Amino acid sequence: MKEFAGKTGQSIFFILSGVARLWNLGSAVVGYTLSSFFKRKVIPREVLFRQMVLIGIDSTAIVSLVGASVGTVLALQAAYSLKTFGALMYTGSLVCVAMARELGPLIAAIVISGRIGARMAAEIGTMMVQEEVDALITMGINPIRYLVAPRVLALALMLPCLTVIVDIVGMIGGWAIGTTGLGINSSLYIAKSIEALCLKDIYTGLLKSFIFSILIALVSCHQGLSVSGGADAVGKATTQAVVISIVLIIVVDCLATAVIYYALPT
Repeated sequence: MKEFAGKTGQSIFFILSGVARLWNLGSAVVGYTLSSFFKRKVIPREVLFRQMVLIGIDSTAIVSLVGASVGTVLALQAAYSLKTFGALMYTGSLVCVAMARELGPLIAAIVISGRIGARMAAEIGTMMVQEEVDALITMGINPIRYLVAPRVLALALMLPCLTVIVDIVGMIGGWAIGTTGLGINSSLYIAKSIEALCLKDIYTGLLKSFIFSILIALVSCHQGLSVSGGADAVGKATTQAVVISIVLIIVVDCLATAVIYYALPT
């Protein structure tokens, strides 16, 4: 019992200390972001734009492919159950609502956490190992302002855009399967989809994606800045960044869904 209590207390302390470090890092990023509206060159624009291209444009193909696949599979699985009740025409409604509410932001966040979050942790971790971050500090450049803030801001801007792409592509994939493979009339499919989809589904999905983007960027940058040692430490930090990001995404998604659909009015 003593050993169990000790391990439990140690785990709780580790989690709380990690939350505190993320909070401090996020507060610093918010401060630099707000300062950039009043002072020029607080956040380096070349780094920001390069990260936006990497996160947004270079990731469009992979998130579109995953979104289309999920929309197709969702339509087939929904039709399998709805056909039993004679409600095959509502396949489009289920696909559109599911993509906008949950699957769109969740899929985009998980794909980006694996593609971009790992890259952020590896880049910053390598800079820590090669003492490039120490060189920035020696030159009077704050590493949070130069390295972390542009990445967080770029991801916060691009992930909602990628979520919209995933939503649209997933809905198109469901429509293609519904009209060609399931024999649903195209006009009926679109009409039922628009009828079921409401504005709340769209803006709550975008709100979730914005929250996910902050979590991914902060966790990845924090893991990168925590690296000490050699290449093995960089690999460990990269793995931890992806795992922690995905776990937090799922937990926060559960909490956000409960708050949005049970506490907030329709």
